[in-house]
Amino acid sequence: MIPVRIFAGRDVAVQGLGLSGIATARALAAGGAKVFAWDDTPKAREAAEAAGLALSDLTAADWSRFAALVLAPGIPLTHPEPHWSVKIARQAGVEVIGDIELFFRERASHRAPGKAVVITGTNGKSTTTALTAHLLSSAGKRVQLGGNIGKAVLDLEPFAPELTYVIELSSFQIDLAPSLKPDAAALLNITPDHLDRHGSLANYARIKREIFAHLDAHSTAVIGVDDEPSRAIAESLRGPFAVKRIAVGRPVQTGVWAEDGVLVEMEGGKEVARIDLAGIGSLRGAHNWQNAAVAYALARSQGLDPDAIAAGLRSFAGLAHRMEQVARRGKVLFVNDSKATNADAAGKALASFTDIYWIIGGRPKEGGLAGLEPFFPRIARAYLIGEAAEAFARQLGDAVPYTDCGTLDRAVEAAASDASASAAEEPVVLLSPACASYDQFLNFEKRGEAFRRIVMALTGAESVTPVEGRAA
Repeated sequence: MIPVRIFAGRDVAVQGLGLSGIATARALAAGGAKVFAWDDTPKAREAAEAAGLALSDLTAADWSRFAALVLAPGIPLTHPEPHWSVKIARQAGVEVIGDIELFFRERASHRAPGKAVVITGTNGKSTTTALTAHLLSSAGKRVQLGGNIGKAVLDLEPFAPELTYVIELSSFQIDLAPSLKPDAAALLNITPDHLDRHGSLANYARIKREIFAHLDAHSTAVIGVDDEPSRAIAESLRGPFAVKRIAVGRPVQTGVWAEDGVLVEMEGGKEVARIDLAGIGSLRGAHNWQNAAVAYALARSQGLDPDAIAAGLRSFAGLAHRMEQVARRGKVLFVNDSKATNADAAGKALASFTDIYWIIGGRPKEGGLAGLEPFFPRIARAYLIGEAAEAFARQLGDAVPYTDCGTLDRAVEAAASDASASAAEEPVVLLSPACASYDQFLNFEKRGEAFRRIVMALTGAESVTPVEGRAA
């Protein structure tokens, strides 16, 4: 835990008692603040009390006493309208901040040692954050990983020399962190997302840009330039800090670009180093080339040399449920992409393989499989499960042969049997459902875990370990 001492002896309201809210309340109390913690939902209040927190009903509180309201990132700050606690706080002149703000204020107030690296973006931020932490750790650095991935930021180890925090940030967290000042900051990409919470794409992009607002001469900005909103931000950046651009399919003057699975580091138009990602199964596909390029640039900003980064990339196992290589059975590869809960996410997996035995279905999202038609030639057969089966059968039509399996276990069995008869070099049984899981599973994690169990129960299935790549 990181004790937050900046509010010692003062009263602080905490609204929202999920993992980050509970961590916030504990960190504030450990730092000497008097905490008034609340959540609108009885279930969350019960969980907080079970975790040892004392509750205070903020609907009946004297808000003039509070030094700050620490708001959970999942609670609306501005859109579609401010939460009732935000409205009251503003009327009372109480600042509204989040746990990321507490982290950076505490760090600044004590001139705490160590480094902080932050990563955001619409897509790929979890993989990039985990990969960045892995690269630093595998090179011998002491690393703490958290924020919007894994542990809440205030649940991480206290500030210490030689300690690097690698922090994933959502737009909600950035919006509640006006003092955000990392040593390196990365923005992967911007596509329309969470517009119900931010009002417009322009406002969403403005919030993402704030990760660069307080960088100094010792800092590095890493920014993808493959989408227009991110390119506009890159062009607008001004300051004494280094700027590293990231692109897929076209060179950059300074930064890292990727093409055909090869990362090329550039400085002032001159090539510095290149790394071939071939054979690294956890980093297949153009979207993962971007993730790897960003992680490479961040690792370089923290002093790693290209050889150390190449070794770290080769040993990266990937994230659970995100194109996770589960097992091989003969030449057949089984891939768990349960996190792909919509067509756009499934498309990234489909683009990464060629002989695909595709398990799809669940509770469908709006549009279903629309937009995935260009990938249909890669699919040998689809295996339909869950509520979406009938609708997906109509969308596939005659373009892709399919089998209505109903349940995941039957789909895995059928796909494994068909894939084993394929003449392809590497047939792939791919769970990339393009659907929510709620018709048959509690969440996508449970669905992915079930896939793993079913696959590993197949006769001859062997667990996959990270595959060696090569540096060039």
